[in-house]
Amino acid sequence: MKKIQLTSTLIFSIIILLTSNLAIADTLKLATTTSTENSGLLKVILPDFEKTTGHQVHVIAVGTGKALHMGEVGDVDVVLVHSRKAEDKFVAAGNGVNRRSVMYNDFVIVGPKNDPAGILNERDSVKAFKKIAKTKSLFISRGDDSGTNKKERILWKKAGIKPAGDWYREAGQGMGKVLQISSELSAYTLTDRGTWLSAQQKSSLEILVQGDKRLFNPYGVIAVNPNKYHDINYLAAMDFIGWLTSPKTQLAIAHYTINNKVLFIPMAVQNKQLSKK
Repeated sequence: MKKIQLTSTLIFSIIILLTSNLAIADTLKLATTTSTENSGLLKVILPDFEKTTGHQVHVIAVGTGKALHMGEVGDVDVVLVHSRKAEDKFVAAGNGVNRRSVMYNDFVIVGPKNDPAGILNERDSVKAFKKIAKTKSLFISRGDDSGTNKKERILWKKAGIKPAGDWYREAGQGMGKVLQISSELSAYTLTDRGTWLSAQQKSSLEILVQGDKRLFNPYGVIAVNPNKYHDINYLAAMDFIGWLTSPKTQLAIAHYTINNKVLFIPMAVQNKQLSKK
């Protein structure tokens, strides 16, 4: 009798272990930017992926730099980020495979309506940054090595300026929080358009600079290299990449709007393919 109880316990333990392993195998760890999370896009499109594939997605929303680092050390299975130079470096170093372009929007410079730096309708983002620095108008930087922060640093470098002083503050926060801080302090900041559109109704700021080709903002998805980390859920990552770049999901991205304004433009398929859907 004792032997039977022990055997039953052992069988039960094996079942629990197998079930647990299956649950882990069916979980996809996605490191992505705060912009895809704050904009509300992921909440809209991810349920279809989970329903279609059976994979449950664990979203970790951080800056692009942190997302790529999580992929580099094998803490996640796939990354969805927006800094092409950093993405290419990530792949070249053997940390990721199968990068695919997903979508794009653009960056905009927002600021207070009284515009103390006088940058309204300035088409050159570098000149706008020069004016902000010259007038020492308050600027809130994300300061978190995100894709937005990387773009900001590029613009300051092109302007020949190393921002410092009381007028320049690094928040170390995500885009949504930085927009909130900037609004409360009547400060300038650089933001992706998607997050801005989702936050603008609660903000005292407005778009002052847009349309500069330097502000182009493409997003890419990359699977973490399974040859580097053998416990990576590579099959789920590839399912995600295939699904995210499929005509069906690209159409869902194209149709995602806030106040009738499109937040992201699909890149993985041609417009004529979407028009047939």
